[in-house]
Amino acid sequence: MTRFRMLGDIRVGAVGLGTMPLSVEGRPDVARAVATVHAALDAGVTLLDTADSYHPPDGRPGEGELLVARALASYGGRVDDVLVATKGGRGRTPDGGWTVDGRPGHLRRAAEASARRLGSTPIGLYQLHKPDPAVPYAESLGALRELLDAGTVRLAGISNVDTAQILLAREILGDRLVSVQNRYSPAVRTSEAELRLCAELGLAFLPWSPLGGISRSSLDGASAQEEDPAFGAFHRVARARGVSPQRVALAWLLARSETVLPIPGASRPESVRDSAAAAGLPLTPEELAELNGPEGWTERTGP
Repeated sequence: MTRFRMLGDIRVGAVGLGTMPLSVEGRPDVARAVATVHAALDAGVTLLDTADSYHPPDGRPGEGELLVARALASYGGRVDDVLVATKGGRGRTPDGGWTVDGRPGHLRRAAEASARRLGSTPIGLYQLHKPDPAVPYAESLGALRELLDAGTVRLAGISNVDTAQILLAREILGDRLVSVQNRYSPAVRTSEAELRLCAELGLAFLPWSPLGGISRSSLDGASAQEEDPAFGAFHRVARARGVSPQRVALAWLLARSETVLPIPGASRPESVRDSAAAAGLPLTPEELAELNGPEGWTERTGP
């Protein structure tokens, strides 16, 4: 198993870091958040994923981006090879909900604001956070194409999409579309068709919430979730290997396709170090068969 994956023409560590837990409600203090990002960089993580909407309901857009910029600026090592990915097109409501806004004008302003907060133009990877049902998707994608043409954005990605939307984005953005970010995990495998299409097109597939189905308490021993065969296999393999079920889950995702690049969240250095170690945990065919489950998730999608 390679410890690196490709995002367009950029080589990144096979496991990224989703920074959402560091900047939304329930977030750690700034010192621990920065230490978590630094631990990720120390462990070989070179993809940091954020969004302008990653902030508490009473916060301001871009708090997550500012945190990432602060962590990179204060890191004592090399950051030239770190790719920061951010997203635009969503917002927060005072009650903790989420909004969507795919209007071209909004996306252009949001990307320019993200670039200022990150202190980086062009933005390494800019992703449309979610299709807006009130705006034709082609219009939102057209705004992203304008951002690419203007040099505000280097590479483009899309998120929370189906296969038709991926094909439309490919038609409009060409080979500057490099990634798709959909929900995919041991518990939620409904984006199998999108994963397969990404492999066919050579697009990176970034599963969000990749540890769904693996209980947070599993590190402390057996859990009730082990009674469910869909997830118990991850605990059994973890015990046999002497590692966490979370690490096994990420290794399983990496084995699904050479295009998969998980971005697990973390709020403490110990968690991010464990996640990064999944890149060095090759699973046997027997283990993969057990983890794929009774539904027969045996097809390995890859180039």
